[in-house]
Amino acid sequence: MVINMKFGEILKELLEQHNLSQRQLAESLDMSPSALSNYIQGIREPDYNTLIRIANYFDVTTDFLLNHPHELKLSHNEELLVHIFRSLTDDQKEFYLEQGKIFIRQNKKKESSPFVDSLHKNEDISCSPQAT
Repeated sequence: MVINMKFGEILKELLEQHNLSQRQLAESLDMSPSALSNYIQGIREPDYNTLIRIANYFDVTTDFLLNHPHELKLSHNEELLVHIFRSLTDDQKEFYLEQGKIFIRQNKKKESSPFVDSLHKNEDISCSPQAT
């Protein structure tokens, strides 16, 4: 399922992730809180320079902010994972990677379980072409 998030929704999500208020971000970007509020509510859209400043502040791409996949065609969730990873400390990154490796190992165990193997064998038999 693809979720089409609008710029304001993405910006609101970033504020929540960074535990920032709209006022704090507006001050950091030297803009009025009402302008930022208008972006979040979808009333107005930022100009290019403001969009770049917001992207730089959160260390994300403008494509991420606009929910527009770039040439690697990462989903919004994949971009979000990259953003989260980049915002962690080195120790947290190591822990995050180890957790990911655990998930991969668990998935491989499920795929190679006797129950799953028997399902795959049955699929192979039912999907194989019939000899005529």
